[in-house]
Amino acid sequence: MFLRGAFSVTTMVTAVIAVGVPVRGADELPDPAKLEYFEKHVRPLLAANCYNCHSADHKAAGGLRVDDHKGILQGGGRGPGVVPGDVEKSVLIQAVRQTDSKLKMPPEFKLTDEQIAVLEKWIAEGAVWPALEVPQDLGKWHADYEKLRQEHWSWQPLATPSLPVVRQEAWVRDDLDRFILAGLEKAGLPPVADADKLSLLRRVTFDLTGLPPSPKEIEAFLADESPEAFASVVDRLLASTAYGERWGRHWLDVARYGESTGSARNLPYPHAWRYRDWVVNAFNADKPYDRFLQEQLAGDLLPAVTPDERDANQIATGFLAIGVKDVNQRFKVRYIMDNIDEQIDTVSRSVLGLTVSCARCHDHKFDPIPTTDYYALAGIFHSTDLCAGLRNKMGGGGLDYYDPSLLLKLQSPSQKTNDEQVAKAQAALEVAKDEFERLRDSKEGKELAPNGRPKQQQARQRMNRLQAELTALTDPAVQGVVAMGVRDAKAVGDTEVRLRGEAEKLGPVVPRGYLTAVSVPNALPLNSQQSGRLELAQWLTSPQNPLTPRVAVNRVWHHLFGQGIVSTVDNFGVTGAKPSHPELLDHLATRFMKDGWSVKRLVRSMVLSHAYQLSATTTPTHLETDPSNRLVWRHSPRRLHAEEIRDATLAAAGTLDRTRPSGSAAQSLKVIEMRNNGPEAKQILEAVKASPRRSVYLPLVRTLVPPSLEVFDFADQGLVTGSRDTTTVPTQALYLLNDPLVRRQALVLAEQLFSRNDLDETSRLQEAYLRILNRPATSSEIGRARFYLSEYAALAGSLQAEQFAKAAISTSPADALTAIVVVKPKASANATNNTQVVNPDDVDQTENVVAEDVIQAKDPQTAAWASYLQALLGTAEFRYLP
Repeated sequence: MFLRGAFSVTTMVTAVIAVGVPVRGADELPDPAKLEYFEKHVRPLLAANCYNCHSADHKAAGGLRVDDHKGILQGGGRGPGVVPGDVEKSVLIQAVRQTDSKLKMPPEFKLTDEQIAVLEKWIAEGAVWPALEVPQDLGKWHADYEKLRQEHWSWQPLATPSLPVVRQEAWVRDDLDRFILAGLEKAGLPPVADADKLSLLRRVTFDLTGLPPSPKEIEAFLADESPEAFASVVDRLLASTAYGERWGRHWLDVARYGESTGSARNLPYPHAWRYRDWVVNAFNADKPYDRFLQEQLAGDLLPAVTPDERDANQIATGFLAIGVKDVNQRFKVRYIMDNIDEQIDTVSRSVLGLTVSCARCHDHKFDPIPTTDYYALAGIFHSTDLCAGLRNKMGGGGLDYYDPSLLLKLQSPSQKTNDEQVAKAQAALEVAKDEFERLRDSKEGKELAPNGRPKQQQARQRMNRLQAELTALTDPAVQGVVAMGVRDAKAVGDTEVRLRGEAEKLGPVVPRGYLTAVSVPNALPLNSQQSGRLELAQWLTSPQNPLTPRVAVNRVWHHLFGQGIVSTVDNFGVTGAKPSHPELLDHLATRFMKDGWSVKRLVRSMVLSHAYQLSATTTPTHLETDPSNRLVWRHSPRRLHAEEIRDATLAAAGTLDRTRPSGSAAQSLKVIEMRNNGPEAKQILEAVKASPRRSVYLPLVRTLVPPSLEVFDFADQGLVTGSRDTTTVPTQALYLLNDPLVRRQALVLAEQLFSRNDLDETSRLQEAYLRILNRPATSSEIGRARFYLSEYAALAGSLQAEQFAKAAISTSPADALTAIVVVKPKASANATNNTQVVNPDDVDQTENVVAEDVIQAKDPQTAAWASYLQALLGTAEFRYLP
């Protein structure tokens, strides 16, 4: 099955010739004599006199390329460079004739009359250009592709499997248990025993909210002996706002959420946080997953009843806008096609679990995705404006990359612009631009002004200042509320295959359409008057599309059971893993759609299953038979995610602020390049350090990931990340030992426990264990802790304060994991309340003063407790869920 509206290569070639792009293989080949004239006279003339400023190997000054046929036809900011057959309308001729004082090319000299005549003759005779060679197999049928379409499991229609018959009927709590138990019985493996109540409560609370259970919640659950006790906990967690923050973060991993461009020039996205909040709200509201996807792909094209709904729909399309962008790309066409590729990769991997972008340069090597399929999708996104507030420019500075016209205006009161002020600012800017262009790369521009700086530099600074002033007057982000997202372009239509993936090498035009690997009966034809994003969203979420629900339920299973039924959660193609329980996967996918695409109902059914509630214990037989637990004979332990570790640390100390902040610390940043060691980076990191909010609300500027998240394998912000890495590296132990956040929270908790006059030492230890490890301490743990605390306090009291002032961390007298600085250091003339003076002999000398946070306990006893609590925060039990 080919794309709707499929056609032959000959038809494609003819279509391309019609729009003036030469492609070898057309019925009417260029006149050989004219081609010879071009190669002998025109190309050498352009290469010698124009390529330095207008070619792929250098730059595209004024937006003009003369080494590329489409580039020279389209021209730059002044219009078409060449109009075949019309010499007088060709800007190239106007420039080389130099009759206009503002349009002189080359700028340093004038071509001879003979050279100008060569160009005039070439244009008059049709501006013939050598045709591109289209691969002979482009668009042709692949026999192996058809075999893959028919045989590979993920592209087959959803089945409705019958429920397996199992011997242990009483073990089943949900229909999904039948599939798990049937597999275990077939393998001769019995499931292990159920998890104890404390382990189960900790597991489900973290899995559903990303937070630990509180001591009161633990007490209530242990006291509830009713059969519905666990179901009541699950319903409470699903109804909490923390659920949307946790599960919204899962989707933000998939959506490669970041608050800056990343890449060579890192510019902030001041409005990305609106998309983050939309995602959290969508999960809390249990927005049906099909609608959830449709709004992100085509929210601007969906009907809206109220202005608020319209705004929310537009914000949802931020999904397509928040990816990595190389704004330092010198050529606009490459910038556009790179962004389209990023969008195709994100949509295909997040929704379908397919690596469609592998077909950008050639037919997919493994999956039945021809290059023509890729460009059928590319046409949809080529017909879409990417509204990230940015444009490309090679070597830009200041606000050069900021384009406020590429932002979405939301329905909100806006300030009225002063037209007179805007007109004056525009006029002043035009004068400054003309002056800068006059001085740029000229002899006069290199001369020094009275202030000792080159005149060219001074002119550029003036131009940048005036640009900033004009932007301040006209910026919609200043006048009202804006968002990142997409909208249909003014010109919509199909696009060409880019031969070998090179943006300027245009092959045949491909009609916009869908992937041919998946058969979706009754798919709607694309609206020729729109981009096609709405129809694409409907195709993706059609009940007849088997991939979307399979990928979705597999992602949920992965988050709750530690690994997906398909372990390669982002790859359902030929190189991906096969499902461990294919019938279960289809059962869940079908059930998901029947339940209205409700993620909450899906999550609830999974956590109430017997399979989810198993313990994490092992036996030699089980490990030998199924070491990776693919059959789900136990619950797979997992390490907490980076956000969970940070949030649980704050929660244990009682300092976690669970309210949502208004916006993001990144929203105040100007859209200028940020350096990792610059003031903007310092501002972001200081905001992170000071924030008591949940980690999902921390500013996530690319390349400036908060240290507390980065050290524990935070998601890659440049790629779809359905499954995070889990590494064990020394920096994690060092973080738990030295990081000010961990040390400070341990001290805060110690001070809180000491402020409780109703608690004795044993009760304080029990409270600490409940807050940190979410269980009571054993009698042996109480005994060891009391010995440690007394020994530590005694040693701390016997040592002089000066010895403790030398380091923010001291070692334990009883081989403890860690300890906190304990005694207020002696005052120093060089020290402040927040810094510690470091011995110059101990560190390399630099320009900057080395400062370190000092976490001070008021007395040896508090210090001993802070040290012990930090040791608990450093345990594997704190970081892992059984």
